[in-house]
Amino acid sequence: MAVTTDSPSTRARAAARTLATLGRGAKDAALEQIALAIERDSAAIVEANAEDLAAARASGQSSALLDRLTLDSERVLALCDAVRAVAALDDPVGQVVTGWRLPNGLDVQKVRVPLGVLLVVYEARPNVTVDVASLCLKSGNACLLRGSTSARATNAALLRCVRDGLKAAGLPEDAVVPLEASREELAAIVADPSACDVVIPRGGEALKKFLLEHARVPVLVAAGGNCHVYLHADADPAKALPIVINAKTQRPGVCNACETLLVHRDALPLLGPIGAELAEHGVELRADAEAAAALGAPSLAADEDDWATEFLDLVLAVRTVGSVEEAVEHIERYSTGHSEAIVTESIAAADAFVLGISSACVYVNASTRFTDGGEFGFGAEIGNSTARLHARGPVGLADITTTKYVVRGAGQIRA
Repeated sequence: MAVTTDSPSTRARAAARTLATLGRGAKDAALEQIALAIERDSAAIVEANAEDLAAARASGQSSALLDRLTLDSERVLALCDAVRAVAALDDPVGQVVTGWRLPNGLDVQKVRVPLGVLLVVYEARPNVTVDVASLCLKSGNACLLRGSTSARATNAALLRCVRDGLKAAGLPEDAVVPLEASREELAAIVADPSACDVVIPRGGEALKKFLLEHARVPVLVAAGGNCHVYLHADADPAKALPIVINAKTQRPGVCNACETLLVHRDALPLLGPIGAELAEHGVELRADAEAAAALGAPSLAADEDDWATEFLDLVLAVRTVGSVEEAVEHIERYSTGHSEAIVTESIAAADAFVLGISSACVYVNASTRFTDGGEFGFGAEIGNSTARLHARGPVGLADITTTKYVVRGAGQIRA
């Protein structure tokens, strides 16, 4: 798909130039119009979602995908709340990061500015349509949205609301542009630096690898989550059980759900009640021999593939370790760098875990399920970045800006 005078990329770039000049008031007014449009069309959005869900069920899609795909009336209203939460946040554009005066009298300021055009590629997550559009608008960026066929009807309904809201506020509708592109066309687009300024995948490891293979623009990796909870030797049972159950079962099909439970050998007695409750939730357990004996619930023998798998389902791998160091070694080997948790009453063990883990989010005595832009107070998120540079963890407003230096003088010239 070549970049032409009327291509999605060209239209988005034109809109981005307008957005970069807007103050907070104009952007917040547009966000309110988007929220109102979603509220007005909520019944049509739910109806479109029912169409997508029916097709997904007919094709035998997993329960995890169906959960991510579902937009009932309650979730639609939550989208409106998220849009308004973004509007309530401070505008990062124009913020002065730092500044100083040089001996020659020049005033130098490092100022936040929009990135430009973001291409977000996402799978069976229609909420991403609204989250990304809201965050991009507030931060002065235009966006190209390429959703999956499994959410086509829902995405189209949401995009109509977003673009109607922009139009009602007097802003260019092409601030948010749907991108209909085959896999081959997508590969060509991300290989063209004129098409966009950054690519963000919201999906599994296969999507991430595809984009990294073909992209010649920066890729902000917001992909899979093989997340871990580690029960240390002195883990408090009153904390361990609810943390494990929540991390695994609240929404097993999302990227911040726990996929592997690591248990210190001295904490194996905790597995009895944990295993019983996991079984009640229908969780399939895959454990090593020591953990299997302590679980008190049926389990399968775990193998190497289980430690490396993001199940996105009611499946949990369980492994016995002998120390914090062994837990850290396991996580560093198999984790995707998303979110990890330790349950412990030992400050020394907690500190060793926090220092040893290189993932984007590390928790002490809390569920991994909190890795989310809304939970972190960002209103929404572009994704959860597992990259090492620029942004890590939930990607909020400031993370989709860059900086430029503004230098003001009074006629100075360099000698």
